[in-house]
Amino acid sequence: MPELPEVEAWRRQLDADVKRSPIEQAGPAHIATLKTFDPPLSALEGEGLAGARRRAKRLYFPTDDGELIVLVHLMTAGRLRYVPAGGKGVKTPAFRLRFADGGELVLTEAGKRKRAGVWVLRPDALEAEFAHLGPEADTVDAAMLEEILRSDSRRLHTLLRDQRLIAGIGRAWANEILNAARLSPYALSTQLTADETARLATAIHDELARGLELRLQGADHAHTYRVHNRLGEPCPNCGTPLARVDFEEHTIYYCPECQTEGRVLKDRRLSRLLR
Repeated sequence: MPELPEVEAWRRQLDADVKRSPIEQAGPAHIATLKTFDPPLSALEGEGLAGARRRAKRLYFPTDDGELIVLVHLMTAGRLRYVPAGGKGVKTPAFRLRFADGGELVLTEAGKRKRAGVWVLRPDALEAEFAHLGPEADTVDAAMLEEILRSDSRRLHTLLRDQRLIAGIGRAWANEILNAARLSPYALSTQLTADETARLATAIHDELARGLELRLQGADHAHTYRVHNRLGEPCPNCGTPLARVDFEEHTIYYCPECQTEGRVLKDRRLSRLLR
């Protein structure tokens, strides 16, 4: 799933394009992609967009008058791009806004499962949609992080991915951040020392900034991630082969030397198979 660096890069790339011309046609939208029916899509036609905004892992596009907002959650396989007038788009997008100048904002989704979503909301509904989210990850300093860590005793990898506590980090950047901080993904949040908390805060800031810079340059996963999906490759800190732990919904990548002091973390799925 695209996380803060990826979504923020798309936001910056889309911002100028979407506010250049008013919406001429809203739709089509796949029945599984459009999550709302009131206000209708047609209410967007003739409206201009004030630009692209981001909250956590989601993009949203307010109209110029602020009365309506198009909210987009890309989930795992969704991609959103602007196709200029005369550019080559797709015949059957999951969602499309066509602008008066011929440009299009197009949402596509790989695979048969349609999990990406589009909502047309009024401001109060958007506020309710975001009410559960914690502070943006790239704004969290050491003092804020210490308070968050003390609020709930959980494993660090799980806590970093909880959007109610810190917004914008998912499994991939949690792997990158914890490796940069040299902290175990299984370390309990309430047991971190002041030095470890400071290292974690620095790693959150530095890794998300690194990721954003690379994504703005067009870097793919292979040229962005140093730990995530790199099983057996050398740890960027110490050179030890990276290991992983598999779960039902995600995989943790880590260094068994500089993050877990030589301990190999137990793989629960494999353990069940060996019983």
